[in-house]
Parts: sequence; C-alpha cells; structure tokens
Amino acid sequence: MSSSHRLSIKDLTVSYQRVPALHHIDLELRCGKCVALLGPNGAGKTTFLKSLAGLLPFETGTVVFEGHEHTHARHHTHRHQEPSRRGGSERCIAYLPQRSVVDWDFPLTVRGLVEMGRFPALGNWGRFKREDRRIVQEALAATHLQDLADRQISALSGGQQQRAFLARAWAQHAHIYLLDEPFTGLDRNAQTHLGELLRRLSAEEGKLVIVSHHDLKTVPDLFDQVIFLNGELVAFGDVAEVFTPERIAETFSTHVFTG
Repeated sequence: MSSSHRLSIKDLTVSYQRVPALHHIDLELRCGKCVALLGPNGAGKTTFLKSLAGLLPFETGTVVFEGHEHTHARHHTHRHQEPSRRGGSERCIAYLPQRSVVDWDFPLTVRGLVEMGRFPALGNWGRFKREDRRIVQEALAATHLQDLADRQISALSGGQQQRAFLARAWAQHAHIYLLDEPFTGLDRNAQTHLGELLRRLSAEEGKLVIVSHHDLKTVPDLFDQVIFLNGELVAFGDVAEVFTPERIAETFSTHVFTG
C-alpha cells in the first residue's frame, strides 16, 4: 500500500442520545504512518475508532479511503450494526478492541482466530484454499506466533493476545489498523515487541496504524504523528511538531468541546 493513499475524514460528528461525543472532525491521514490518538478519558477516542470501523453511525460526515466512501449516517443504520463484509473500504479496515472487552474464554485456538481474518475474502459459501492457508501462516510468522498456533487463546499472555488479534488483521490484508489501548497491561518486553510490529506495519508494509494510547512518555519512540482529541480535534501533525507541552496541556486540562 503506497504512502500516497489517504484516509479522508470530513465533518465527522458522532452522538449518543443526541449528545455529541465527537464534533465535526476533519482529518486526512496517509498510509505508511503510525499515529497516536491521545486525549483524556471521555475524550471520544474509542468512539472515533469505532466510527471509522463502521461500528457506530455518524450524525454527520463521511470517511473516504481510496475512492470508497464509508458513510454511516444515523438515518441509514442502527447503533452497533456490524459493517458489511463485502468489498469497499470496510474490508480494508481492521479494528482491534481493548482486551478487557474480549471473551478470552471462548474455545478458540490462535490459528482459528487468525483464520477468521480470511472470512471476508471467502464470501458466504467460500472454502479455505491453499492461498488462504499460506496467508494465515504468513500472519502467524509475522507476529511470531507459529509455535503457539494450536494453543487456546485463553492460555495466552497479554502480549500474545494482542499479537494474535494483530495476526488476524494481518490475514485480513487490511490497509488500516485501528487499535484501542493495545499497550495497556503489557510488561515492558511485550510492549517492545508490539511496538516493533506496529512500526513494521506502517514503515515497511505501508499500512496506516492508528492507536489509542495513554502513556505519553512512549509517544516519541512509537509514533510518527499525533492526533490530540477532546470531543473535537485539538491538533494533528508530526510528533516533532505537535507533541509539545502546550498541546498536551491544552488537550488534557479541560474538556474542549462543551456542546
């Protein structure tokens, strides 16, 4: 995926019971970047990721990726409706939720989880082909999970669980990766491994990686760009230019959007 490919977000407003959680967001993001999504609790970070993934309807706005418009106007869909799995931008987007909301006791192996990433490409009646198996194996290798492929997901460590979900997205051949607090609860070693994988996805594979993140100390080491969010867009740009004490204070000291 070329770094010239763009995700364009125009006038994005998302509301809960008519109360805006995100207000008129305008952004243009390029593939090949690893982007930190920063803001205080309640700033709308999870809402932003879910809306891009098609899991929440928009009050207003559009999301366009490579000519495919991804619009979930409120009068066209129901809250929490799953997006279509057929073509368009939605197949290009992979959403990795917070680990705390995943049922890790579900009886599924690592390989079975990664195979789920191929389901959108198979269609309703498709069967796994040699190419699908090759892609699954490639995803397991890329995330260093070959030796754990037959292990139940409930038996994985926190870092291994994150890598397993990342492998599923890898097998999906997604172009955009949306990760909600993936570093939370991981030890330093697991954080390092996950960070290396995210950098590989963006820098080497040319993907767009957007990560909701709370550890400000690690931002310069992990990310190329920063989105400061607090109900509305506070700032966006390269880490070297935007990640400043002034912007941090502006974002975290008050709730910017008051309705």
